[in-house]
Amino acid sequence: MALVKEKKVEIITTFKAHEKDTGSPSVQIALLTERINSLSGHFKAHKKDHHSRQGLLRMVSIRRRLLEYLKKKDHAGYQDILKKLDLRK
Repeated sequence: MALVKEKKVEIITTFKAHEKDTGSPSVQIALLTERINSLSGHFKAHKKDHHSRQGLLRMVSIRRRLLEYLKKKDHAGYQDILKKLDLRK
């Protein structure tokens, strides 16, 4: 399920680095995390939805690659986003 526009704008304003920032790794990670969390509830009700599960796994791998990139480029920002999003690494 896609994010509601207001929720998406709220996430972007929370994690943006500057005024016009919508695509930095931290914003992308936060948006993907929100979509992943919303899909996890979907799978509790629909256990046999394998096509959506494939999309979920793709989102998780994209988020993992973005986290690795952020860790390499900005370690302090990486630690900060892990704390804010309550991700374990």
